[in-house]
Amino acid sequence: MTPALHRFTLDNGLRVVLAPDPTAPVVGVSVHYDVGFRSEPEGRTGFAHLFEHLMFQGSESLEKLAHFRYVQSSGGTFNGSTHPDYTDYFEVLPSAALERALHLEADRMRAPKITEENLRNQIDVVKEEIRLNVLNRPYGGFPWITLPPVLYQTFPNAHNGYGDFVDLEQATVQDCADFFDTYYAPANAVLTVAGDLDVEATKALVEKHFGDVPARPKPERPSFAEPPPDTEKRGEQLDKLAPMPALAVGYRMPDPINELDSYLGYLVLAGVLAEGDGSRLQQRLVHRDALVTDINAGAGTFGPFEARDPDTFTVTAMHPDTVSPEQVLEALDDELEKLAATPPEDQELMRVTARWVANLHGEHDQLINRTLAFGAFELLYGDPSLVFALPERLAAVTAQDVSAAAKKLRAESRAVLVVKPAGGEQ
Repeated sequence: MTPALHRFTLDNGLRVVLAPDPTAPVVGVSVHYDVGFRSEPEGRTGFAHLFEHLMFQGSESLEKLAHFRYVQSSGGTFNGSTHPDYTDYFEVLPSAALERALHLEADRMRAPKITEENLRNQIDVVKEEIRLNVLNRPYGGFPWITLPPVLYQTFPNAHNGYGDFVDLEQATVQDCADFFDTYYAPANAVLTVAGDLDVEATKALVEKHFGDVPARPKPERPSFAEPPPDTEKRGEQLDKLAPMPALAVGYRMPDPINELDSYLGYLVLAGVLAEGDGSRLQQRLVHRDALVTDINAGAGTFGPFEARDPDTFTVTAMHPDTVSPEQVLEALDDELEKLAATPPEDQELMRVTARWVANLHGEHDQLINRTLAFGAFELLYGDPSLVFALPERLAAVTAQDVSAAAKKLRAESRAVLVVKPAGGEQ
C-alpha cells in the first residue's frame, strides 16, 4: 500500500509535503528552492553553487557554524547541493529534534547573513573545490561541464555551472542580496518532512516557524527550451592529466516532465546499452572488439529526474590511443541501429527493468533519499507521489519503447566531445 502524503501551502506561498513513516525514530527535513545552474545570469557562472555555500554561513539570529553545531549535537547530519534546476538543503536527525531542524531552515530562509567576509571566504572555498574536482583531476568535469557547450547553444544550457574564477571573483554582496530576494522566496520553495512525525503536530510546527517568513513574489521561470541540433556537433578538449583518450556523445531526450513515459524508455535503453557485463556496448566494445576500457550510458548529466526540458542522454567511453573515436562511434551507431530495427527480447528487457526497479526501491528505502525525492518531484513535477509510482511505470516500459528511443539517437543530431591527453606525467 502506498503511504499517505500530506500537501498544503502556507499563506506566504511555501509548499509543504509531509510523509509520515513511523518505522524508525528519525526524520528527514529538506528545502528545495527553484533555482539552479540554469537560472544563473550571464557573467555569473557558478553563482547558484556559490550561494548554496553562503546559506551555511549563519543568519541574522544565528552565528556562523551554529547550524552545524545544532544538527550534529542532536545526532544528525546535514548538507546541501546545487542541481541544474534546483538547490536543496537537508538534515536527517532524531525525530525528537524535528522542531530544531524546522527552526534552522526557517531561520536561513528568512535572512541569511551575507557579509563581505563570508562572501570572500566562500569564493575561495568554491575555487578550491573547483581545483580539486575539475582543474587538478583527470577528466575533471567530464562530461557534465564539457559536453553541454557542444550540444547546446544558449547560455543557460551550455555554460559551466560549477563556476568560472573570473565570474566568481566579481560577485558582490549586493549580487547575493538580489539573488536571495529573487529566488529564495517562500513561494519559490518546497519544504519536505518525512519519517517519524505526527501530521497535525508537524503542520502546527511548520506554521509556527515558516508562517511568518515574509512573502515575496515568485520569480517567473523562463523556458530553457532550444531546438535540437540539425547536424552533428563536434568539440575537442586537451587534458594534461588524462592517461588515455575519452569520448562523450550527447543526444537530446524527450521532455522529462511532459513526456515522462517516453523519457523512461531512454532510461531503460541506457541499461540495455551499457549496464552490466551483459549489456550490448559492454559485450561488443569491451569484451569482443576491445575498443574501449570503460563505457557508460545514462539519462541526464547529473542522472535522471534532475532537470526540466531539455535533458541529455549521454554515452561516455575511455579508449586506448590506438583506437580512434570514429571506431567507437561506428560501433555505437551499429548497436543503436540494431536496437532500432529489432526490439530487445523479453529476457534482456526484464533484466534491465528489474535492476532499475530494485535500485529505485533500494535508494528510496533510505530516509534522506526519499525525503529529497519527495521535494524534487513536488518542485519539478508537482507530484511527490511519483516516488511510489516510478518503479511500476519503469517496469511497464516495453521493448517497442526501447526500440523507439534508439531510433531517435541519430548521428545527425548529436554532439561528440573528444578528450585528448596533452602530455605530462601519465
